[in-house]
Amino acid sequence: MNSPLFGSKVILGVTGSIACYKAADLASKLTQQGALVDVILTRGAANFITPLTFHSLTHRPVITDLFDVQSEQAISHVAMAQSADIIVVAPATAHVIAKLAHGFADDALTTTILASSAPVVVAPAMDGYMFDNPATQENLEKLRQRGITIIGPAEGYLASGLKGMGRMLEVPQIVDTLCGILGRQGDMAGKSVVVSAGGTQEPIDPVRVITNRSSGKMGYAVAQAARDRGARVTLVTAPTSLPDPAGVEVRHVTTVAEMREAVLSACAGADALIMAAAVSDYRTAEVASQKIRKNDAGEGLVLHLAKNDDFFLEVPEGVLRVGFAAESENLLDNARKKLTDKKLALIVANDITATDSGFNVDNNKVAILDTDGGVEDLPLMTKYQVGHSILDRVVKLLALPSEEGPSTPAVS
Repeated sequence: MNSPLFGSKVILGVTGSIACYKAADLASKLTQQGALVDVILTRGAANFITPLTFHSLTHRPVITDLFDVQSEQAISHVAMAQSADIIVVAPATAHVIAKLAHGFADDALTTTILASSAPVVVAPAMDGYMFDNPATQENLEKLRQRGITIIGPAEGYLASGLKGMGRMLEVPQIVDTLCGILGRQGDMAGKSVVVSAGGTQEPIDPVRVITNRSSGKMGYAVAQAARDRGARVTLVTAPTSLPDPAGVEVRHVTTVAEMREAVLSACAGADALIMAAAVSDYRTAEVASQKIRKNDAGEGLVLHLAKNDDFFLEVPEGVLRVGFAAESENLLDNARKKLTDKKLALIVANDITATDSGFNVDNNKVAILDTDGGVEDLPLMTKYQVGHSILDRVVKLLALPSEEGPSTPAVS
């Protein structure tokens, strides 16, 4: 399944900020995902970046003047506004935010936004003092009350040389937000999905932990794919270096005990659980209260490990369960055993010895096994595409009548 941006009509409003250079990257990324991007430059933006830049990236005309009789797009801006699937203003200056808040329509951008019923996303970019100004905050709150999505800004170094709140969000975060909004009416709308991700960590002492090589990328990709199909998603994640996906409730945990509590809590009323996390099988029997020093450990350090309980079987009855099997040998045999032992509806098996898939990369090659003995080998694809392949099957299983659906026996 493609990104929700594929084939979508996106209006990108660019206003007069030094962050215009990010808008060029945004236009490029949206176009790469198959969106039809119409760019509207304000007069201030044209002082920072040229229309030719955006025309070269989108291969579409760029609007700069509402009253340009030579521009078919400018003349028919109302039709363009009404056909838009989403409008994003990035960067959005304090001045343009004020105009939007008070309903001004004195240029191509503000007029187009007023004429459209499409969802609007605003990504502020300005000096920190300007952002903190009560007038700006009041204007942003007015926009929120009207249903406009405000994303950012972020904290960092600003064009003034000062550090503060005012940097426009990075392009991947903006794209992520647009995907979530465009996917709200997907085939999982109204469904609640819990996804786990990352590798849990079990402490040895205040410094050291027992963990694994999971990057969390697979679980995050599944969460984003479910969100892009309209699901209400809760992501329970062990520590990773990944940013929180937009439009997803994220619960950060560290140990298996913390993940158990968060997953079971999130599963109350959920339709499906997809356990992509690499959960530690063992923990230290005793955690040292102080750092264990090398000189105090003698010739070697011996750790006594205790087995962590498998909380998969504690998931409430009626929640469709999908698991992962990351194996280095006997892939299908081990996956089938987990499928049965954990009472899963599906299990996703992948060979962790492959160099082009699995841990710490963006691609994966998996096989999906079901309770009827079916095995489907999928080709190498991105983890986001793998996520959709899993969800294609989840959607079908959730649509089955309850008496035909996957059984999730209660555990006594």
